[in-house]
Amino acid sequence: MTTNDETSTVSSNGGIPNDDDFLSDANLADPYPLIARLREHDPVHWSERYKAWFVLRYDDVLTGLRDPEFSSDRIRPVFEHKLTPQQQIERGPTYKILENWMVFRDPPDHTRLRRLVSRAFTPRAVEAWRPLAEAAVEELIRDVAPKGHMDLVHDFAYPIPAIVIAEMMGVPAEERDLFKSWSDDVMILVFGARGVEGRRERAQKGLMDLADYLRTLIRTFRAEPADNVIGTLITAQEGDDLLTDDEVLSTLVLMLFGGHETTTNLIANGTLALLRHPEQLAKLRARPELMKSAIEELLRFDGPSKMEVRMMNADAELGGRTLRAGDMVYLVQDGANRDPAAFARPDELDIERDPNGHIEFGWGIHYCIGAAIARLEGAIAIDAVISRLPDLAVGPQPELWHPTLISRGMASFPVTYTPSAGDQRC
Repeated sequence: MTTNDETSTVSSNGGIPNDDDFLSDANLADPYPLIARLREHDPVHWSERYKAWFVLRYDDVLTGLRDPEFSSDRIRPVFEHKLTPQQQIERGPTYKILENWMVFRDPPDHTRLRRLVSRAFTPRAVEAWRPLAEAAVEELIRDVAPKGHMDLVHDFAYPIPAIVIAEMMGVPAEERDLFKSWSDDVMILVFGARGVEGRRERAQKGLMDLADYLRTLIRTFRAEPADNVIGTLITAQEGDDLLTDDEVLSTLVLMLFGGHETTTNLIANGTLALLRHPEQLAKLRARPELMKSAIEELLRFDGPSKMEVRMMNADAELGGRTLRAGDMVYLVQDGANRDPAAFARPDELDIERDPNGHIEFGWGIHYCIGAAIARLEGAIAIDAVISRLPDLAVGPQPELWHPTLISRGMASFPVTYTPSAGDQRC
């Protein structure tokens, strides 16, 4: 039995923590005390609870992100070796889409996919999406401003990337509610839904319906080329190499998963961090030109991703431990980004921190390809919510965190503010 008392979570065996329950309510709300204890006492930590390694120091996480022994090809081994034949049949349609995600591929397959997909994420392309993000934020701010309260996740942060991604993909306005319904179902695969009966079945059906819809759009834009993300992916070419329709489809679903989750969590977590640090919030309101560095610090301080997953494809030594081929490894970005060996005053929020070498978007060949659009949407949304909602404050009900190891995001975040027309800056 464990408690929240620190002395009960550290054993007499060299000070190594016994408690590594990342999914307890207390550790979901604030994982950083647990992460700090593990990083100090057992920085390459084997967890019997999760049957996996947790790597928590900055330099060690970089090693895991960089070295080929730490493989991103972690879906195929689980599907082929850990599932029963019946489970393989049931989950086969989902696997067929996930297997083409570049985040689950190692070179050379990853290199090829990234080279082709990157055509849709050039700086010019990202800047072209700015009006879409600004329009989405403007619409939502004008809707919530007169109310005086909202759930910042449900009413603001969550819809923004859904609206922008639909626009980017060329989804007709009259079909966006249907598209959003499918994306809501699919997001269960990312966030999970503890206690929701039949959640896996619902998620897979939503994914299949979404896939059918996206295939229709792919056929449409092959026949009638369009200036949108699907059109860019269809025409992306390197020599004689083109993306197949299945690869385009998988990339679009990955954009929906990764882009939606990352941006939602950045907006919500970033706003919460600022509200809990009023002196930093006041500085940003007074000097909006600090938004660029503020976004980097919000990503470092409490970003949208807690961990990245790897699977060992060979034995390797790390931090005095031997990691064996086939072992699952969690590279804890929340540990790396608050490592005192890498950052001065790591537990302080400083929106002027410079340099800021956080690894919230990964590193190297697997650096998040959508990082620029997440930064763009996050900056526009956070600027709007702190500048146009007077007296913004954390609401009377506590925030509710998703019970997942990988992502760091809220299911609910109530806030209050003085009702307004939403057309002025504080």
